[in-house]
Amino acid sequence: MTDVPDWVHRLAERVDAARTADFTRFEVPEDGGRDAAVLILLADEPDGPDVLVLERAANMRSHAGQPAFPGGAADPGDGGPAQTALREAAEEVGLKPETVTVVTELPRIWIPVSDFVVTPVLAWWHSPHPLTSLSVGEVARVVRLKLADLADPANRLRVRHSSGWIGPAFTAGDMVVWGFTAGILTVLLDLADLARPWDRARIENLPVR
Repeated sequence: MTDVPDWVHRLAERVDAARTADFTRFEVPEDGGRDAAVLILLADEPDGPDVLVLERAANMRSHAGQPAFPGGAADPGDGGPAQTALREAAEEVGLKPETVTVVTELPRIWIPVSDFVVTPVLAWWHSPHPLTSLSVGEVARVVRLKLADLADPANRLRVRHSSGWIGPAFTAGDMVVWGFTAGILTVLLDLADLARPWDRARIENLPVR
């Protein structure tokens, strides 16, 4: 992985030492839960590193309008989480797997509301190329969010869901990144030493899209 920057190697070392409890309070059930994977795709531009995020289509039955990492349920022939994440990204937005270097995997995370057991795959996009939604019924748009913008205290808050759940979030233009995706990004910013002090008392109702 000679093309992977030193800071990503350092982040991967800390990810490898992390536990599921560092990312969620839910333990992975011994039985049940469908395997899935998402791709945390980091890249670099002259103005700094970024991460790829999708906005789910507004008419989806679940996660409608919600920002997410590319990914989805595992298929029997995938051969592991990395292959699942790369396949899903190729199908959703046309990502070319040969432009990606898989770095490591985060701990498996159970999402009770969907009963998926998700493995986030950390990867470096060594040869970025244009992406677009290949499934308008699932993906409304594709964005690359600057890590520096996510770490900016002005863009950090907590949101309150209509269910009463409160969790970390980020504002990115007209997008509010929340839920599973925001939780992962929160921990990764900490592990990468990019996080800055922010006002955790700032709580806003989650916008209805």
